[in-house]
Amino acid sequence: MSGVWTGVLLCVCVCVCVKAQRHGPPGLPPLSPLRQHHHDPTVEPEQNMTSNKIEVQSVKIDCKVASRFAHTVMTSTALNKANVSQEVFFEVELPKTAFITNFSMEIDGQTYVGEIKEKEKAKEQYEKAVSSGQTAGLVKASGRKMEKFAVSVNIAANSGVTFTLTYEELLQRRFGKYEIMIRVKPKQLVQHFEIVADIYEPQGIAFLNTNATFLTNELIPLVKETITDKMAHMSFSPTLEQQRKCPDCDGTLIDGDFIITYDVNRAEDIGDVQIVNGYFVHFFAPADLPRLSKNVVFVIDRSGSMHGKKMEQTQEALATILDDLYQEDYFGLVTFDNTVEFWRQSLSQASEENIKEAKKFVETIKARHMTDINEGVLQAVDMLTTAKKNSSLPDNSASMIILLTDGEPTSGEQNVSMIQENVRNAIGGNMSLFCLGFGYDLDYAFLDVLAKQNEGLARRIYEASDAVLQLQGFYEEVASPLLLEVNLHYPGSVVNSLTNSHFRQLFNGTEIVVAGQLNELEVDNFLVEVSAQGLEDEFLVRGQASVEEWALMFPEQEYIFGDFTERLWAYLTIQQLLDKRDKCAPEEIENITAEALDLSLKYNFVTPLTSMVVTKPQTDEKPEDTLIADKLSEEQRRDITPLDFDFDAVSVPIALQSIGTPNFAVGLSSIPLRSMKLMVDGDPHFIIEIPNLNDALCFNTDDQPGTIFNLVRDPLTGFVVNGQTIGDKKVEPGSKGHTYFGRFGIVHETFDIRLTVTTQEILVSEQGKHEELLWSKTSTVKGINMELHVSKDRSLTVTLKNSVKFVIILHKVWKKHPYHQDYLGFYTLDSHLLSQSVHGLIGQFFHGIKFEVSDLFQGKDPEKPDATMSVKGNRLTVTRGWQRDFRKDVKNGETVPCWFIHNNGTGLIDGDLRDYVVSELFKSI
Repeated sequence: MSGVWTGVLLCVCVCVCVKAQRHGPPGLPPLSPLRQHHHDPTVEPEQNMTSNKIEVQSVKIDCKVASRFAHTVMTSTALNKANVSQEVFFEVELPKTAFITNFSMEIDGQTYVGEIKEKEKAKEQYEKAVSSGQTAGLVKASGRKMEKFAVSVNIAANSGVTFTLTYEELLQRRFGKYEIMIRVKPKQLVQHFEIVADIYEPQGIAFLNTNATFLTNELIPLVKETITDKMAHMSFSPTLEQQRKCPDCDGTLIDGDFIITYDVNRAEDIGDVQIVNGYFVHFFAPADLPRLSKNVVFVIDRSGSMHGKKMEQTQEALATILDDLYQEDYFGLVTFDNTVEFWRQSLSQASEENIKEAKKFVETIKARHMTDINEGVLQAVDMLTTAKKNSSLPDNSASMIILLTDGEPTSGEQNVSMIQENVRNAIGGNMSLFCLGFGYDLDYAFLDVLAKQNEGLARRIYEASDAVLQLQGFYEEVASPLLLEVNLHYPGSVVNSLTNSHFRQLFNGTEIVVAGQLNELEVDNFLVEVSAQGLEDEFLVRGQASVEEWALMFPEQEYIFGDFTERLWAYLTIQQLLDKRDKCAPEEIENITAEALDLSLKYNFVTPLTSMVVTKPQTDEKPEDTLIADKLSEEQRRDITPLDFDFDAVSVPIALQSIGTPNFAVGLSSIPLRSMKLMVDGDPHFIIEIPNLNDALCFNTDDQPGTIFNLVRDPLTGFVVNGQTIGDKKVEPGSKGHTYFGRFGIVHETFDIRLTVTTQEILVSEQGKHEELLWSKTSTVKGINMELHVSKDRSLTVTLKNSVKFVIILHKVWKKHPYHQDYLGFYTLDSHLLSQSVHGLIGQFFHGIKFEVSDLFQGKDPEKPDATMSVKGNRLTVTRGWQRDFRKDVKNGETVPCWFIHNNGTGLIDGDLRDYVVSELFKSI
C-alpha cells in the first residue's frame, strides 16, 4: 500500500487534504503541497500525484444582523478532480459567545445534517462510538475569543462536497460599539472568496467602520460599503490574483480578522422596542447621562504564585487604574495571602495626593505565602459597609469590589461553597463583586459563580505580555456607572416570559436588553416604563412601544429571518437560565435546567446542555464516524494558552506520510526562559520553539523501539524525565518502522515524587503514598508539593511546587488500526525555576543556545533552501523545512518553520545521541 497526503486549505480555516494509503505515525496532520514532511530533508520528496486535482471552488461568509442579533452562515465547496479518493477538512472559527444552530455536508447530492440532542444522549452515542474506535470531537478553543469547529470527510474521485455551518449570537455593546469579528485563514488561494455582511438597525446607524488585519493598500479598495440611515451592506471579494502575496507565488494575503464595528442612534427616552411575530425586544442605553461617582475596593492576591511577571503586571496596571480614578470617586486597597493587609483601614477620596500615596503602596506589594480569598473579600465588604453606615460616601454612588487572584483558596476557609455563601451574606445585594482570574491555576467556575451571585461578572486575565492592557481594559468597562437599580416595567396583561428586567447598574458604553412574549399576537403597542437611580434624582421615563413594520423600514428585506425577535428571546433566555442555574438554590436547579434544555432543543442551539451529533458516511478506507460538537465552558477553554493545552484525543485520520523521527527546535539564549517551549510528540517530534523569534532549529534521530532517552535532568533538585519509545504494531517488508513515546518516568528526588505515565494508566507516589489514575476519568490529585490534573482521555497536567510544570497528552488511535497504537506527547509549560545545571536531550536547551544562519543557497529540494549555520564553534549545512506543533491541535497540528540540522543533530546537541540513552526508566545518566 502506498500513496501520499497533500493538503489544500479552504475557507475560514477550511482544509482540503488528499488521502491515499501509506503507513505513517498516528495523529499527524494533513500536509500542504508546499509543506511536505519527510524523515530527512535530503531525501527527494515523493511526487505530489493529486495536489493539482483538488479544486477549492468557493468560500463564502454571509453575516446578517437584525437589531444586534447576528446570523452567520459559512459555506465552502471543494471538488475532487483526482482519480483517487481524498480526505477533505473543513475548519471554521466562530465567537465563543455564539450558538451553533446548523451544520451540513452535501456529498454527491446527499446531505448529511447534524442533529442537536440532549448532551447526555449525545454522550451515550459518542461513547458507543468510542468503544468501536470511531470518534471525533468537533469543537475546541481557539484563542481568547473564538472556538474552532473542525470536521473531515472522505470524498470519492471526481466528486464534490459542500460544507455549511450556521451560528447565531446577540452582539454585546462594549465601549460604545458593537463588534462583528470574522476570522479568515484560508491558507491558500480560493477560486471564489467572499465576505458579505448586512446590518439592519431600526434606530438608525450612528457610525460604521470596517477593517481587517490583513488589508494591504491594494486590498483596501475591495472592501465595498453602502450605508443608509438604517441599513448597511459590506462586501469583500478579491479575485484569485488579488489574493496572491506576489505575482508568481501561491501564498495568500487573506489571513487574519475581518472586523466590523458600529453603533446606533440613541436618545434619552425608553430606548428601542422591536415587536415582531408575537415577541418583543427592548434595547436601553440612553445618551448623555451624567456619570455617577463610585466607591471601589481593589482586593489583590499576593500569594506566592503571584511572584514575578504577574505581580509586576498587576502593579503596573494598578498604577494606571489609580490615575484614571475620578476625583469624586472613593477607593481602597486590600492585599491578601494567608493574612490580610490594608493600604488604609477606610476608603479615601481619589485626590491627587491620595493617588500618589496609594501608588507608593502598590510598589511595595510582594508575593508571599498562601491564598485566603474568603477573608480578603470579606474585609473589603466590611470596609464598604462601614463607610456607608458612617455616611462617608457620596449619595447615589456605585459601590463595587474588584478581586484579582491567580489561585484557589489554600488558607482560611477553603470550601468554595462556604466562601460563596459567606460573601453573598456579607454583601447582601448592596454592592457588586467583579472577579478577575489571572491565568489557569485557579477555579474559574468558583469565581464565576461568586461574581454572578453578587451582581458582577468574572473575567479571565490571560498570562501574556498584554496582561496589563487586559486589566486596564476591564476597569474601563466598569469605570463609569450611569444608573443604579435599573427596572424595566411592562404591563403584565400584555407580556409574559420576560428575560431579566432588573439590573444592578448600567455602565457607560454598554446596553441593557430585555425580551419577552406578547399575550396576544395582534398586540401592536403597549406602555413601557424605565426607572432607576441617577446622579441627582430618580431617573424615570415612560413611552409607548409600537409595531413598526419591517417591510416598510426595509422593503424586500423582511425575509432575512423574520423570527429574529423570537430567536433573540430564546438565546437571551437560555443564557440567563444558565447563569441563574449557577447561583440558585439546589432545589431549583432541576427545573431551571429542564427549561433551558427544552429551549435549546426547540430552537436548535448547541448550548452547554446540548450537543450536535454528525454521522459521517462509511467509506472503503474508514468506518462510519460519529462526531460531536459541544459548547465549551470556560473551564474547558483552559487549554488554549501557552501555559496549558487542549487536545482532542480522538480517532484521527492518519497522515500516511513519513513525517519523521525526533525533531528539535531551539532559539537564542537572550530570549526569556518562559518563552522557551519544549515538546516531545509524534514520531517522536522534539520541538524547542522560541515564539519571540518565530523560528526554530530542528533535527531528527533514529532509534529502536524500547530505547529509553534521558530528556531532562537537574542534578540540584534531582528532577529527571526519561521517555521510552514504542513501535508500530507491524511493519511492512521493505518499509521503515516508526517509534513514538509510550512511557514516561519522572522523578523529583527532593520532593520524593515518582510518576509513571503510560498509554493505559498513571501511577504516582509522593513520600510513600501511592495513587493510580486512569485516562478514562477526569480527576485531580493534590499532594504536598505536587498537583495532577487528568482531563479525560486527553491530557495530564503536572505542577511541581516551585519547580516545573508540564503536560503529557494522550493520542488515541483506532483500536483496530492495523499498524499504529496509542502514544504520548510531553510538553514543558514552565521550567524557569530549574537550575543552570539542567541538561538532557531537551533539558540542555532550557537556557537557550546561540546560533547564526547565513549564506543562503539552493539545496537538493527547490522548495527547501540550504544555509550555513554557526553554532557551538561548528559550521553546519542546514536546510529550511517545516515540522508540526501539536500543542493546540492534536489532530492537525500547526506548521513550525525551522532550520534542519542533519546527521542526528551532530554539532548542535552536546556529545552523541547515544550519550542520552539510559538503561532504566527512572535512571539518571
